[in-house]
Amino acid sequence: MRAGALQLSALPPLSLYVHLPWCIRKCPYCDFNSHEMKKDELPEQRYLDAVIADLDVSLPLIWGRPVHSIFIGGGTPSLFSPQGIDRLLGDIRARLKLDADCEITLEANPGTFEKDRFRAFRSAGVTRLSVGVQSFNDAHLKALGRVHDRAQAFAAVEEASKAFDTFNLDLMYALPGQTLAQLDEDLDTALSLAPPHLSVYHLTIEPNTMFAKFPPVVPEDDIAYAMLDRITERTRDAGLYRYEVSAYARDGHRCWHNLNYWQFGDYLGIGAGAHSKLSFAHRVVRQVRWREPRLYMDNALAGNPVTQDDDIGRADLPFEYMLNALRLKEGFSLTEFSERTGLAITAIQQGLKEAEDKGLIERDFHRVRPTVRGFDFLSDLQSIFLPTA
Repeated sequence: MRAGALQLSALPPLSLYVHLPWCIRKCPYCDFNSHEMKKDELPEQRYLDAVIADLDVSLPLIWGRPVHSIFIGGGTPSLFSPQGIDRLLGDIRARLKLDADCEITLEANPGTFEKDRFRAFRSAGVTRLSVGVQSFNDAHLKALGRVHDRAQAFAAVEEASKAFDTFNLDLMYALPGQTLAQLDEDLDTALSLAPPHLSVYHLTIEPNTMFAKFPPVVPEDDIAYAMLDRITERTRDAGLYRYEVSAYARDGHRCWHNLNYWQFGDYLGIGAGAHSKLSFAHRVVRQVRWREPRLYMDNALAGNPVTQDDDIGRADLPFEYMLNALRLKEGFSLTEFSERTGLAITAIQQGLKEAEDKGLIERDFHRVRPTVRGFDFLSDLQSIFLPTA
């Protein structure tokens, strides 16, 4: 193990992320590492061989540490067969110590929905499904390039609620041509299905996407803010607590895996393009895997899945931490900052004072929380902690 300049008193909780990169069709807004299947060909077995080879190479970095959550994301992981997911989870269990109540989430697209398929994922060991609905409006689904329609979305969420004790429903707002009334219709449908967890994301135009090349006409900022106010109000009335900028949940149904990200926990990412953040006694490391699936498979099977492996510098750690922790409504404890970064609280003292003076945070001797204003202007709040030259 190479030397480092930090002094961590304890290692944070560890999660596992598995990336399955294929989709039926690439959505025009998506900047994730996702790739369209060619002629319905999915190299499932070879890819799973590569993922497990990747895990085998990584075991010395996390040896003996319990895993608290697993998230299988994409792409569209539900394109993989239940038998493939069963094999994947079995191979993971054979190599890692999973907590008895380990949360295991699988992302699913209503366009891949089959009634028995969701139940088979549950039988394979998945404990939580995340259903990427985005909208229940057929015109908006078409504009977003989704492969499902309203009826499929409704059926998929209904089946998820029957097959799983907890599940997430993904929605987007500020869509091309969307009105406040149409957002209300989406919320009416979503809330009628009583999801225990709801994620609602503002559509953003990301670089290197089709929407960046051909920008759609989206609602003005003031309408988008009104939409967010409506979402916050209606979810609260429905008993869903906004615990993170884009996440709303009933008691006992927060996504533990995502909470671990936001609390600057550790995660090993395996699969094409996956990222890892791993802590050691004297350093915090980031890794990146090969991005293109076939290159990834070739290299992972040859024992070389990682393309980047770098320490996070001391000067960068405060921003890295705050970028995540300030997304949480409950903020973070000062003790946790020091435990997760190995730095004294003086490393962020000046930024905290500036943020407090601007009304973006509130704090006491134990905890820092974003204010309502801080939540509304989160990017401004986070940027205060950017490292200076």
